Amino acid sequence: MDYITDGRLMALNSYENRVYQIGIEDSDPIIAKYYRPERWSDEAILEEHEFCFELANSDLPVVAPLVNEDGLSLFHHGEFRFALYARRGGRTPDIDNLNNLLVLGRLLGRIHLIGATHPFVDRPAIDCQTFGYDPVALVRRKFIPNDLSVAYESLVNDLLSKLDSIFTEAEDLHQIRVHGDCHSGNILWRSDTPHFVDFDDARMAPAVQDIWMLLSGDRERQTAQLVEILEGYAEFYDFRPQELRLIEALRTLRLLHYNGWLAARWDDPAFPRTFTWFNGPRYWEQHILDLREQYAALDEPPLKIFGP
Repeated sequence: MDYITDGRLMALNSYENRVYQIGIEDSDPIIAKYYRPERWSDEAILEEHEFCFELANSDLPVVAPLVNEDGLSLFHHGEFRFALYARRGGRTPDIDNLNNLLVLGRLLGRIHLIGATHPFVDRPAIDCQTFGYDPVALVRRKFIPNDLSVAYESLVNDLLSKLDSIFTEAEDLHQIRVHGDCHSGNILWRSDTPHFVDFDDARMAPAVQDIWMLLSGDRERQTAQLVEILEGYAEFYDFRPQELRLIEALRTLRLLHYNGWLAARWDDPAFPRTFTWFNGPRYWEQHILDLREQYAALDEPPLKIFGP
């Protein structure tokens, strides 16, 4: 790629990778994403890129990597690996607008239709091991204060056991390629169309993984939101209603994984500087309370949208 920069460089808000907007002479700026060393293999990164290319080639509004004249999308400079993207502007979608959720549902249905055609080989699944046991092992080893360790140990052991049971009992659990981190911050609304960005967390998971993070509010509100999403979704892909049982389980795994992610990155100076509230006694007290709430939520009946 023969880009000539104009000297403008702006760091963008990203902690897992390093992302910059780079000014280009006589052209629009581009985005450079430098991958965190040792997180993903080259093969795993290329699987993410290939998924984006499949979606873009089917006219889905995703921001896929740029390729050079040799068709390459992953580049190396010394020990660093990076990809380049066209800059896309947009605003965060108003997910309180049910019409917007209908549109998002249609696009997610199309994404999952393609995601289900074949699996990832080099990217892991969202499951109890990678999002539960692994992050808990890291947190308990280095971060839980001594006076909270008994309460934490007892609670996470019960939680992980319950999560194991929920996923084991899930009928016909079907994992497909998903975005994996499909919250409103990874959707840019532009020209009345949502654009999906940042497939860095794409994994194998149940389809509902890309749906539940768009839900908010009380049970009645979440049900109304879910109805709109699935109305659009069903135009392109069949949703398995048994996956509704997994929403609170996936929410719990995300909570455990998020704390494990912060713990794993705590040696990176950017993390203590940014997440100043993490790793104090009051934080872990609140974390235990949050986990107790999730433990109770796992016993609640799932959202119901089909039948009486």
